[in-house]
Amino acid sequence: MKKLIILTVSLLFANVVSAQKYSSKTGKVTFEASVPLFEDVFAQDDNNIVVLNADTGDIASVSAVKNFHFKVKLMEEHFNESYAETAKYPKTTFSGKILNFDKTKLSSNPQKYTIQGTLNFHGVDKAYTSNASIYAKDGKIYISGGFVAKSADHKVTIPKMVTKKVAENVNVQYDYILTKQ
Repeated sequence: MKKLIILTVSLLFANVVSAQKYSSKTGKVTFEASVPLFEDVFAQDDNNIVVLNADTGDIASVSAVKNFHFKVKLMEEHFNESYAETAKYPKTTFSGKILNFDKTKLSSNPQKYTIQGTLNFHGVDKAYTSNASIYAKDGKIYISGGFVAKSADHKVTIPKMVTKKVAENVNVQYDYILTKQ
């Protein structure tokens, strides 16, 4: 499975042979759909794979959905079996572009950028725009940001008995430390 994921991300940038590529296999992605007064609905994946073409600003990432871990194992089990249906949709991908990206202008002071792209989750593609903070330090590129997704936009059905316990808007956050390849 990991080889398939790495191959998929690599193929996204195969057309640019001499490009400056930066990547990470330990990107952190979290999502939260908590509602006040109820148990936290929070999961984290510390094995998100991300690749950045520093010449063009093209960026892509992939996660095995089963890599998202919850504090409560039963919640994780329900997420994988009923909501994300990981047997049918084992991965989630993002492919996009950092707008107006210029690696030569990066410094150790974080700068604001906009990332636009398509998230595929639960077999559904949806366009998103994200605000990100990007900086360079010690030869690495640091990217962090987030956006809000809706479960319904990805055809994830929340059973009526728990709709008041799970937020309609899901806050997605990402944090990457990329090294040159």
